[in-house]
Amino acid sequence: MISVIRMLFAGLRLLGPARSSDLGGWLLKTASPLIPVNRVALANIRAAFPEKGEAEVRRIARAAWENLGRTAAEYAHLKTLFDYDYHNPGADSRVEVTGIEHFIALKDDGRPGLIFSAHLANWELPAICAAAYDLETTAVFRAPNDPAIAAVVHEIRSGAMGGLAAAKQGAAFAMQGVLEKGGHLGMLIDQHFTRGVVVPFMGRPALTNPIMGKFARRFECPVHGVRVIRLPDHRFRLELTPPLDLPRDANGEIDVQGAMAMMTAVVEGWVREYPEQWLWMHRRWRPKMISAAALAKSDHGRATAPVFKAT
Repeated sequence: MISVIRMLFAGLRLLGPARSSDLGGWLLKTASPLIPVNRVALANIRAAFPEKGEAEVRRIARAAWENLGRTAAEYAHLKTLFDYDYHNPGADSRVEVTGIEHFIALKDDGRPGLIFSAHLANWELPAICAAAYDLETTAVFRAPNDPAIAAVVHEIRSGAMGGLAAAKQGAAFAMQGVLEKGGHLGMLIDQHFTRGVVVPFMGRPALTNPIMGKFARRFECPVHGVRVIRLPDHRFRLELTPPLDLPRDANGEIDVQGAMAMMTAVVEGWVREYPEQWLWMHRRWRPKMISAAALAKSDHGRATAPVFKAT
């Protein structure tokens, strides 16, 4: 199976990045009405944008599938997709970057740092950008469910990015080690996390992994957001935010749940601006798993462990 996937990617590399992207986008957009999880995407979009008509809801879903297809096909070109030269910003390239000064500050301040992102456009590009800038960064990722696909994707990522840390049991210790050495962590924070804290997202409560808030609290390090925007003509824009001024508790320490709510609010703004570029197929909202107790905080303002109802 792995050899078949490698052959598929080899064929896509022969097409070049633009034609590969077009092919992948067309295939998934065309097939999307037949894919069962498309119902999840449609339901999520309707709930997030109750003011939109059904035709617009279906347009956003089709465009989101197209973006996913493009992103999948672009894995074949991940090593060469990021072609921005920050030494020559006026040069013609398929990628443009804003917030370069924040990348440079992160690299030169001698401190650990946290960078959160979301499944928007081609979400692999920020980690490649960090490697290109010689920013010592470990990207936290969740491997695809299919072992063969996971193996090939890991090969591709390893050749294009800096450090990699799989999101699995025990990963928090490795992530902590990166920060203790003054490194940087990059992580996607827009997926459901069963043992997470509850934060508002797109008008509904959602369980979110609190690890970035916990690390921000422990290390008192800068926290930035980075997003990717897919532009016309097979181009991209990366935008790195200034460091967030995270909320603090009565003791002056960073409030974990409040920090995750603030980061998630940034992500919500990104999604609302470009809804057709987000991963709507994911079951982000799972109300049966959220109880009233999960919304509470301790007397010290710290997020408590959520209590779950049976699914």
